[in-house]
Amino acid sequence: MTTDEARLKKLKLRAWRRGFKEADLILGPFADKHVSTFGEAELDWFERLLEQPDQDVYAWILERQETPAEFQGPLMSLLRAFRDEAYKVSGPGGSLHG
Repeated sequence: MTTDEARLKKLKLRAWRRGFKEADLILGPFADKHVSTFGEAELDWFERLLEQPDQDVYAWILERQETPAEFQGPLMSLLRAFRDEAYKVSGPGGSLHG
């Protein structure tokens, strides 16, 4: 296994095993679908995101709290679009419908 393959495997595992089920159910499938297509900078961003507290990440994804500038941008937009597609969210601060 190459270093890149090991990194992708580790990120996917971390995304699925957050310890906060609601975050796992968004971040895990997102990682499965997208991390293999990410470049180095995008992988760095996702890795930094996974280092943040679960409750914060989940609130940012659902737009219940303002997302810090370092996590705003195209990848957070991609993550939110994935959330909407996979779970049918009803607007900012809305609840998940699965």
